[in-house]
Amino acid sequence: MDKRTFGRLLREARRRSLLTLENLAEASGVSVRAISNMERGRSLPRQTTLVELMDALELDEDQRRRLVQASTRRTERVPRQLPPDLAAFRGREEALTRAHGFTSQVAGQGGHVVAAVGGMAGVGKTTLAVHWAHQMAERFPDGQLYVNLRGFEDSGRPLDPGEALGGFLSALGVPSGGIPRGTEQRGALFREQAASRRLIVVLDNARDAEQVRPLLPASAGCLAIVTSRNQLSGLAAAEGASLIGLDVWPPAEALAALTARIGEERCRAEPEAAAELVELCGHLPLAVAVVGAQLSATPQTPLRLATRELRDSQQRLDALSIDDQQVDIRAVFSWSYRALTAEPARFFRHLAVHPGPAFTAQAAASLTGSEMATTRRHLRELTTASLLSRDADGRYVMHDLVRAYAAELLEQERDDRFGAETRLLDYLRHNAHAATQVLDTRPREELAEAPAPGVVRVAITDRAEALDWFRQEEAAVAAGLRSMTDPRLLPHRVKLTHDWQSYLSVMGRWADQISIQRIGLEAALVLDDPVFIVRNSANLARALTVTEHVAATDEQVDEQIDLMLGQLDRLDAVWRAYAERNVGWVRHRTGGYSEAVYHSRRALAIYRTLPEPDRVARELNALGWYLAQLGDYRQAIGCCEEALPILQANGNRRIEATTWDSIGYARQRLGDTEAAIVDYQRSLRLYGEVFDPYNQANVLKHLASAQLELGQGEQARASYEQAADLFRATGSPHAAEMKAKAEAVVLPRRENR
Repeated sequence: MDKRTFGRLLREARRRSLLTLENLAEASGVSVRAISNMERGRSLPRQTTLVELMDALELDEDQRRRLVQASTRRTERVPRQLPPDLAAFRGREEALTRAHGFTSQVAGQGGHVVAAVGGMAGVGKTTLAVHWAHQMAERFPDGQLYVNLRGFEDSGRPLDPGEALGGFLSALGVPSGGIPRGTEQRGALFREQAASRRLIVVLDNARDAEQVRPLLPASAGCLAIVTSRNQLSGLAAAEGASLIGLDVWPPAEALAALTARIGEERCRAEPEAAAELVELCGHLPLAVAVVGAQLSATPQTPLRLATRELRDSQQRLDALSIDDQQVDIRAVFSWSYRALTAEPARFFRHLAVHPGPAFTAQAAASLTGSEMATTRRHLRELTTASLLSRDADGRYVMHDLVRAYAAELLEQERDDRFGAETRLLDYLRHNAHAATQVLDTRPREELAEAPAPGVVRVAITDRAEALDWFRQEEAAVAAGLRSMTDPRLLPHRVKLTHDWQSYLSVMGRWADQISIQRIGLEAALVLDDPVFIVRNSANLARALTVTEHVAATDEQVDEQIDLMLGQLDRLDAVWRAYAERNVGWVRHRTGGYSEAVYHSRRALAIYRTLPEPDRVARELNALGWYLAQLGDYRQAIGCCEEALPILQANGNRRIEATTWDSIGYARQRLGDTEAAIVDYQRSLRLYGEVFDPYNQANVLKHLASAQLELGQGEQARASYEQAADLFRATGSPHAAEMKAKAEAVVLPRRENR
């Protein structure tokens, strides 16, 4: 949609809420001028700005979805991943002066600069890095990349550099299928992508130099800003990083920061109490922010009363150790927490259960078992209290010190962690299933179990919404599978891996799928459930054989095949056929066509005994393709022609497309090239209807070869070029091969007349 459409929807929403421009600006924190420009169709908001506006307007879920759709920049490829800048940023003049000096090195000589900001937890490293990056953004027109490396979370599992690189490559426009599996290969591709760009890369909360090194662009014109609790002296020695050390604020800067949050008038009225407040906060920026937020929410509270309450909190609570210093941050959190009523307090405690670096409102609602309207109200309250912040996508972020405090409270109050984890896994699973039904049109069984009460079902109506939902939640899936270790959750973890595999497969995310399926398989083996074992083993084997960047060893594939076949005696007919079918598919991928035919025939024999004709048709198509690879073209055509009417009756267009391609392939090799071209064209049309560009490209490759046989050089070149374009869009390395084939086509000379 265009800017005018968004502007009209925003204006209508504001008027329905009976708000003036000034009212909305005050409620959202967005300027009147910015809102006016949006309503007049002159600009579109950043994601975080949009979320602030929607929250202030108190829109329902349907209204929010329409505004999000209208605000989407369909063609934007410049990444804008920075979290919002802090409006109340104060101080750090010396550090900023040094930082700007480093930036001038990039502008002056065109070199690249790495700057590492170090200091204790809560000292404001991220705030400084983000503020600096926002100030310099215009000098780096090709965008800003940001990632939280989660180096010091209680889970003890820092973010893998390869996972971070995958996010960067995706943000830079690399298709999912073009992202390599290994960290080293991803790093090389990232440096290649960054070589011609001027980028800011913010690597937040790094554990050590080893985690950072693969993520550095190392190209002229780029600025990398790293934050860490550790002093990254190794990065300075090897990569020439410039180090900026942060300590707690001097008293004057701490007082200025508090003044910026609560107003000069209150601090001037009670100067001694204001000074004691920041001293009780240890002059730690995070603590001052939390206290300032609480005082802003209660403007009638005298500062001397706040000082007494905070002093009392310190007497009741042990000091929370931060690195080598003792700062009573828990007392600060306690003072803010005790201002919450019972329901928001429970909500806050449960947020500690979420394993990811950021969470959506829908995930929070599911986790806590709250209604969406209530959830958004609590999230606004916690954000206002500086117990939460937001990232560039509008998701909510909990500082790791705040998370640790909330987790302590969760334990003390004996809240139901298991129930919260169950609801979150159900939310991720059931909505993944719904999103997959939009992405993949093949018939799918409905989930047998209903989600736990309180789980939010997201409205997903088109491909863009499905992909956006997966993108927002995928980090939570990976983190949840690794961290939610309660044995009672093993079945949930196994099922979750299955419901996410279709998305990873459609997107060509083979490395991620391999990682997740291994986790699912481990859980299945612990449960000793033959269905779970076969399903996860099959998905893992498929991913191992499909990946085009790192070849799977024969031993890895054989291990999965042996595991599947070893479960046959424990399975019912449906799952025996499933195992045989997948073994056949894997064997065909590794060139074992005779074995593929053997297992496919065994699967087909079982499917013929079941009242499921669609499964019979799918296996007939698979068998036909395997037979064609062995040169038995007439029998291959017979299998496929038997499958066609079943597929057409059931509306399974994707497999029908595959079947027409198989028939065309066999007919072409029997010499009936003209008929083969008709079959390929039918296949192309059907693949287009189900939005499958990768397989469209494969069919175009077959079509081009048939056109060449008939001397149709121009048509063949066009087919190869179209195949190259489609392969390129999906990130397949076959794009270069198709481009070379197109250029190799010799066209007849046209005589001048």
